[in-house]
This record gives sequence, C-alpha cells and structure tokens, in this order.
Amino acid sequence: MTLTSADTMGDFDDLPRLMSLMTGDEKHGPAATSTLDALWVLYDRVLRVSAQTVGAADRDRFLLSKGHGPMAYYAVLAAKGIIPEEWLPTFGSFDSPLGHHPDRMLVPGVEISSGSLGHGLPLAVGTALGLRAQGHSGSAVWVLVGDAEMDEGSNHEALAFAGATGLDSLHVIAIDNDSAKLGWRGGLASRFAAEGWSAMTVDGRDHEALHHAFTTPHPGRPHAVIARVERKY
Repeated sequence: MTLTSADTMGDFDDLPRLMSLMTGDEKHGPAATSTLDALWVLYDRVLRVSAQTVGAADRDRFLLSKGHGPMAYYAVLAAKGIIPEEWLPTFGSFDSPLGHHPDRMLVPGVEISSGSLGHGLPLAVGTALGLRAQGHSGSAVWVLVGDAEMDEGSNHEALAFAGATGLDSLHVIAIDNDSAKLGWRGGLASRFAAEGWSAMTVDGRDHEALHHAFTTPHPGRPHAVIARVERKY
C-alpha cells in the first residue's frame, strides 16, 4: 500500500466545536489547547496516516506522550474521521473509549497508552528502531511531549541515544508553555542540539511556521521542533 499524508477532510475552524462536545471533570484544558495547532498541522499536512490506513504496516506513527490533556487529540482524530464524532460527548464517562489518557486498545489510531510523563520519547525511540529493523525506513515516528516532562531522566537517556545513533526517522514536537521548573539555558532546542539532533524553535500557533519546521530536511539526525505557546498560567 502506498501511503500519502493525511486526508484533507475536516477543518481547523471546526475543532473548537468538537472540543466543546467533551465535558466533565479533569479536562486539563490548557494541556489540551496548547497542542491543538501542532496536532492539526501534523495530521492535516504531514503525517501519513488516515482512517483507512491506521493499521498499515508502513504508516507513520504518532505517539502522544503529553497524554493528560487529550481533548485536542480526540478532536483532531474525529475531524479526520479516524474516530466517530459521536464518541466525543462520552469523554471520560463510564464505558467510554475516550479516557482521560488515550488507550491504544480502545481508540483507533492511538499508538501508545500514555501514563506517567517521560514514557513517550523512549517508546518512540524503540518504535523507530523496530521499524528500521523491519525494513520500514520510510515510516516516520513522531512524538509530542511537554516542556515540563523533559525534566524526566528517561527522556534525556532517549534523546542522547537517538542522537548518537542518528535515528533520523524520529521526530519530537515539544510544546513549550514555560511549565518546566528550571527551564533550559539557551532554550529547550539547545538540549536536543547538544546531543546531535536537528532542532528548531517556532511559534506554536503559526501553522506555516509549524509546517516548515515539520518538513525541514534533517539527514542522518533526529529532528526536534520546539513549539512555543502562551504561558500555562
């Protein structure tokens, strides 16, 4: 099967309506809305996966490490026809497939069941290595993290390994809303660059800047895009 980037069905302007269908407690609104633009550009213009190809062996993979605010993710999946819109009002309710963290066994298109922060990037490294071993060299792996979870030691081990091994199918989107306790001298991109990654910092609300950063060539190196958005508080 030959895959192309995601279908153009759905519209960004419809995402607020889709998100409004999800009510209840523990919505983690800022965690969700901070990711909305990056997720949309990725699924609308870059990621090679659609409702018809979520099970294709050579699909691109997207891993949501910042899983505690999944409303934007669910809204994008619904806009792209990967999950039914009718699921959205059930968000977080008993027997709903849409939990407060995405469950890969219940939600089509979800690659990992996220939990404690700091797991997504190491899992993405393993996914990229596995795809390489299976000969799927054209399958890109994307993982979305938050700036605060980059405090986790597991992430530092993962980014050091990926940089040292030139894992160029691996891409990180880091949503930076100044949630990290200490921050990073020179900005978060400098942490990736120090380990041999290609790294760019862009306005996380500018769709053209995000698309340019997502599609910038980075031969022989993994790639990180730091998407700066408004402060969390």
